[in-house]
Amino acid sequence: MRLPNLLDALAEHARHRPEQVALIRGEQQVTYRELLDLAEDLTGALGELGVDRQQPLCVPAHKTPATIALIIGAFRAGYAVLAPSPELGASARATLAAQARCSQVLTVDDKGVLDAAPVEPDEQAALGFDTVDPATAPLLLTTSGSTGTPKIVPILGDAIIRFADWATDRFGLTPQDTLLSYAPLNFDLSLLDVWTGLRLGARVVLAEQESSADARYLQDLVSGHEVTFVQGVPMLHRLLTQDGAVHPAVRTVIFTGDAMPQALLHQLGKAFPGATFHNVFGCTETNDSFIHDADPATAGEQTPIGRPLPGVRALLLDTEGQILDGPGTGELLVTTPFQTTGYLQRSRNDGVFVPAPDGGGEVFYRTGDLVTRDADGVHWLQGRTDFQVKVRGIRTNVQEVENVLAAHPEVAEAAVVAIPDSEAGYKLHAQVTRRPGTALTSLRLRSHSAQRLPRHAIPSSVHVGDDPLPRTSTGKPDRNLIKAARQKGTSA
Repeated sequence: MRLPNLLDALAEHARHRPEQVALIRGEQQVTYRELLDLAEDLTGALGELGVDRQQPLCVPAHKTPATIALIIGAFRAGYAVLAPSPELGASARATLAAQARCSQVLTVDDKGVLDAAPVEPDEQAALGFDTVDPATAPLLLTTSGSTGTPKIVPILGDAIIRFADWATDRFGLTPQDTLLSYAPLNFDLSLLDVWTGLRLGARVVLAEQESSADARYLQDLVSGHEVTFVQGVPMLHRLLTQDGAVHPAVRTVIFTGDAMPQALLHQLGKAFPGATFHNVFGCTETNDSFIHDADPATAGEQTPIGRPLPGVRALLLDTEGQILDGPGTGELLVTTPFQTTGYLQRSRNDGVFVPAPDGGGEVFYRTGDLVTRDADGVHWLQGRTDFQVKVRGIRTNVQEVENVLAAHPEVAEAAVVAIPDSEAGYKLHAQVTRRPGTALTSLRLRSHSAQRLPRHAIPSSVHVGDDPLPRTSTGKPDRNLIKAARQKGTSA
């Protein structure tokens, strides 16, 4: 299905279906006519600022209808938008805005009142960064920054359209759908559950970030608004299935961003009795690249990431950098119809965005993911190449250890980190959240590990608690915070 671009589609919805609800946040419901009216008002307000359209605007991605209208208004006025996490500190945000050569930092309140703060030009901060062409790359997202300063990723307009067309067809989305938007607005998942939903003319329910760990709140959103489409990290699905909740209106469930424990996948089948289930794999740099249609009733201990999407090419490289033909395990390289041309900072692209290793004309992205391809051509994520550490001289895959812990029926989620050790090289530490109502202990979990892991891979220390794991801004476990807390002798 080939739909108009976002701006043309919104105008069409406002003209032909003006009273159709576009966005829901709490008690607030915004129709397509109201959304377009507010976007047009904000376009006018931007015109009064008189700033250069060749310079992006920095819009902290607060998850509100007014912020979404502001981003649309900026697109209408011909600006590119840098949309960093609103949780970034002022200093980090100022650095990103200067790197992208933004002219203003803009926020808008719930009444549509615009606040603009000029960005002080800093040529030193922008040195080595490409300029942004708003006609080519209207949206600038950032990586999570869990390994340092967030990287700015230009999202190409044509790539957004290609992705939206694929997702609409693949999941059978229609204007009658209601999509739950759980991930932060600055995360690439919003390209599907917000921007594709609005382009299509569907309803989008915005989950408020301050309530993102509240199971009852999320369950009420899904049931109260008869949500039909749910996409999110395993933490979301754990919360939606808590206390035996059932959501019969949901027809499409996507899990992404982290490994899905077998026990939780089985629960999904009971919680969403009318749904299809899909493991979708990708990253900000390439958008989605793999998909696996899952069956909770027959799921094994590990769920594959599946097969490449149409138009995606995937290669595996062995430790010598040679292409693996057929079954094998190696680093995953992908090229997709939806990917960026590279980070805004040119030096970060070296060795990451690379010419096709097989001599083709595409540019491939080195994911850093360690993947196994089986004899049937199905791909299985084994972990990260940077998750490979040596414990007592033996190469150990930290993510495989994590998967074993997560397979315990009383484990809600688990994260394993490698702590430097003068004698062993590294020791493994696990932080685990147990399922509500269970009495799981670290001793029982170590016993579970001992039955399934070689001795060197059994975590030296295990912390079991009831609190959710700390998360990055993109909803993944914050392993850096867990590691730092352990090294200080505390739990994260």
